[in-house]
Order: sequence, then C-alpha cells, then structure tokens
Amino acid sequence: MEGSSVRTLEKICVVCGANYGKYKSYVKAAHRLGEVLGKRDINLIYRGGSLGLMGCVSTTAAVHGRRVLGIIPSAFTEKNLIGKTCGKELKVVTMHEWLLKMMEFGDAFIALPGGFGTLEELSK
Repeated sequence: MEGSSVRTLEKICVVCGANYGKYKSYVKAAHRLGEVLGKRDINLIYRGGSLGLMGCVSTTAAVHGRRVLGIIPSAFTEKNLIGKTCGKELKVVTMHEWLLKMMEFGDAFIALPGGFGTLEELSK
C-alpha cells in the first residue's frame, strides 16, 4: 500500500500477576509469551521481580536471549515484595512515573492474567 509503513516492535511491555493464578494455562501462556518474544527478537519491559507470571515471562524471555528491563516502583523494592528482577532494573518513585516510563520505553502492551493490581495498571 502506498504511503503506509510497517512498524517494527522491538520492546513490549507486559503487565500480569505476581502470582501464578488459578489455572495452569496461565503459566503456560506466560512461558509461551517469553518464547515468542525470543523467537521474534522482541525485548521485554515489565514491572520487575521474579514472582508469579511476571517471573515466568521474564525468565523465559531472558533464557531465549532477550533483554529484560524491570521498571519498579520503590514501594515494591523497599520490602522486597517482588523477588529478584531478571535483567536490568530501573527504579522509579511512583506508579505514575512507572506508567510514564513503560509508555516511553515500550512499543506496545500485552496483558496476561492478574489481580486488581494488573487491572489498575491497565486502566491507567
């Protein structure tokens, strides 16, 4: 099509739960997403940590050779609520700053199952 352009996705932001969720299919989907990111040479940006689905996606993406950036609000790091981040960390002060950084660095967003925190992140 004349005048159209194809945008390449290089970095995808993923929001999802810090728990594994109710169904095993959630964990499978998180691992599969990490594999697809690896196969398509797409780097991962997420809220950081190693717990639950966030840990599944980040670890799998890293194992498949992708760069991983965890953008973490300081409230989560002060009490070590999220575990160790896979990849690099960028600490921010507020959730508002977290959202701005996610939008600044990412080309697109993907949501996997989560709880009220994931829902809140999506609604912003």
